[in-house]
Amino acid sequence: MSVPYRSVFLVLAAVLAAVFFHVPARADDYGEPGELVDRAAAVYKRFLADPNMEWFRNNAGGARGIFIVPQMLRGGFIIGGSGGRGLLIAQDPATAEWSSPAFYSMGSVSLGLQIGADASEIILLIRTDRGLNALLSTDYKLGADVALAAGPVGGSAKVQTADILAFGRSQGAYGGASFEGAAIVPLDDWNARYYGQPVQVFDILINRKWRNPQADTLRQLLPKPGRNAQPIGR
Repeated sequence: MSVPYRSVFLVLAAVLAAVFFHVPARADDYGEPGELVDRAAAVYKRFLADPNMEWFRNNAGGARGIFIVPQMLRGGFIIGGSGGRGLLIAQDPATAEWSSPAFYSMGSVSLGLQIGADASEIILLIRTDRGLNALLSTDYKLGADVALAAGPVGGSAKVQTADILAFGRSQGAYGGASFEGAAIVPLDDWNARYYGQPVQVFDILINRKWRNPQADTLRQLLPKPGRNAQPIGR
């Protein structure tokens, strides 16, 4: 490759990489945390109505937590990036009641020969205390110290033993999703805006000191005690 053509190629690659790296920040830039809650409720409804998510419907009641990312973007040329904002709701193992949501960012970067971009709806089913405790940390990477697996699709799928199962829907394609190494970090500013003052995710999800009625629509969609309930893992 001659020097001029090589220079043009490098510039083009840099421009495309820069564009794709900035797509996630713009595409899921919800104006208010409440908008993300409404989008999460819509995504959860679609998962419940999806005939390919029978296993998910039948086992969501036994989850320790449900993490919903309404729009996870991935794209790139030579360098690929992914990212999105999401929320986590935890279930009390004693009462089977669901908490109000805590907000997080989720993102990862991968190197490799990639081209194209897509957007996915993501739900992580947190099945054990160990999986939930990992997400309560200030900075967690999926797959670190806990077992992560792609969620099974279809009613006859075998039960998985992972701490966290990842389910994804993307442009009409359904199936398990894999986000090994993706970073999940609490959005302290969003949590403060949603609850009116600085709050800790532990107090939202575990101590349940904070509640916002705006999330009741989403909470009411989640499995009720005795419905689709499986034993909660430890």
